Amino acid sequence: MNALWKVLRYLKPYRWMVAAGILCTALSVPLDLAVPRLAQRAIDQGIRVGNTQVVLTSALLMVAFAALRVLFATLTGIYAARASQGFGYDLRHTLFSRIQTLSYPELDHMQTGQLMVRVTSDVDMVRMLVSMSMRMLTRAPLMVIGSVIMIYLTKPSLAYIILIIMAAMLGFMVLFAGKVRPLFKRIQEKLGALNTVLQENLAGVKVVRAFVRAHFERKRFADRNQDLYQQAVRAGLMMSIAFPVLFLLMNTATLLVLWVGGSEVIANQLTVGELVAFNNYVLSTMFPLLFLSMMIAFISGAAASAERILEILDLPVAVKEPAQPKRLPAVQGHVAFEHVYFRYNGSGSEDVLQDITFAAEPGETVAIVGATGAGKSTLVYLIPRFYDVTAGRVTIDGVDVRELSFDDLRRHISIVLQEIVLFEGTIRDNIAFGRPDATDEEIITAAKAAQAHDFIMAMPDGYNSWVEARGRNLSGGQRQRIAIARALVMNPSILILDDSTSSVDMETEYKIQQALAEMRRGRTNFIIAQRISSVLHADKIIVLERGRLVGIGTHLSLLAANPVYQDIYYSQMHSDAEQAEFEIAAPAAGGSHAADTIARS
Repeated sequence: MNALWKVLRYLKPYRWMVAAGILCTALSVPLDLAVPRLAQRAIDQGIRVGNTQVVLTSALLMVAFAALRVLFATLTGIYAARASQGFGYDLRHTLFSRIQTLSYPELDHMQTGQLMVRVTSDVDMVRMLVSMSMRMLTRAPLMVIGSVIMIYLTKPSLAYIILIIMAAMLGFMVLFAGKVRPLFKRIQEKLGALNTVLQENLAGVKVVRAFVRAHFERKRFADRNQDLYQQAVRAGLMMSIAFPVLFLLMNTATLLVLWVGGSEVIANQLTVGELVAFNNYVLSTMFPLLFLSMMIAFISGAAASAERILEILDLPVAVKEPAQPKRLPAVQGHVAFEHVYFRYNGSGSEDVLQDITFAAEPGETVAIVGATGAGKSTLVYLIPRFYDVTAGRVTIDGVDVRELSFDDLRRHISIVLQEIVLFEGTIRDNIAFGRPDATDEEIITAAKAAQAHDFIMAMPDGYNSWVEARGRNLSGGQRQRIAIARALVMNPSILILDDSTSSVDMETEYKIQQALAEMRRGRTNFIIAQRISSVLHADKIIVLERGRLVGIGTHLSLLAANPVYQDIYYSQMHSDAEQAEFEIAAPAAGGSHAADTIARS
């Protein structure tokens, strides 16, 4: 329950609305408690003696109290809606903002479906608890306390019956709460697992169909759905057992009151009006207790949701902003790796990078090659601090990147990631994503450099053409070229291209490389590529093997002396078509001598 109280601190901005709602609820309770007394008066002092005036005044007072009750209930509903919806809005916003601040090490271990459930379903569970608490959860205890007092005032000798039944109901409710809470937590976990499968299938529907795995995916979804179903059924069984027991106790109380109270009416020790009032107060005690038992199940679910929300809000972040960041107003582009080691999950895994040392000078193009899993992407991800080094340091213009604020560091860096993500909106919006104030001329220049301008202009609305979520109405090559344009329009001091031309043909890649050759001047460039043709022009090529730097130099020097680079190069020279492409690209990097060398190879 501590987690629930921590989450409820987000109600603080709405405390006056909560107080007003609780006050309106509290004011309505005496009105409800007065009704059985008025009924007793109408029976004993009106109907029994034939006094119509008493019956009429009692009835009018009942109507007046009912009207006031409606007024207070309406005000409570208004305050509850405003406070709970505002609370939900703030909590969702805080949770989403927190997710945005999580670093790659945390996000690597989270499933999208689980995060979605936390931001939506879990927040809504707690929000609904706030709304219900201001109304029924506040009203129920007050009604129980008030009714017990009125029962004692009406007939003290019968009050012990109610106290015994209440003790039995409360004991059962405590036992019930302890059993049902873990069930609701597991339901939310199963719902998150189901959403993860659903999200993966919607995102990868083409892959599923291409590999004829629809049957397998249906079964996977059915298994997760079955898990959720079974967990929900367990919770439902608990509820189905609990409420009949509570109704049995409540009806037992009514039966005892009528039996004992009826005997006293016959013996003239209790009036009919007192018996009616007493029985009404009994019901006014038992029904709120029954509602509280229902609320216990709901509170248990909300507490489980609060725990899951706090798992995100209280999650320690591995990559943190420095307490007193240094300023980096301008960047020359000198990037240095000094004896860098890196491993995922801190000390719990093997080193992915081991003793990496090299420097990239301003204006240089540094290519990084190596087999899959060599650590190429991880290496460049250390520059914008997607991850932090385990040992050593990465510097920009002599300043350790860990000493810079994220905004100050990343505004000088543009990156095209392996996984291209576009957002729903226009093409212009996507290209200007990092610079919303970019001019049309700057956007078009970047698009031309990325070889995207022609296909954009061929679309019906040009740069105002609509991009669907994740760019699913564009081809892979089109998405990749828009992503390159998005990086270039930032005019960064450091440009990172992580296998950014893998989805385009060789001719388009060559045109992109030619355009980028002009735009790369004056900035430091890092290129990760699978094709050797993409790195021939590089001033410096870094060769990685299993996280170690095993070669550094130009294409020609590495081709002459580095076995790992030679293996990569010759493995791609098996077709005459690729040989021709390399001969075209080589002069841009090393002149005719380079072309001759490649041809001889």
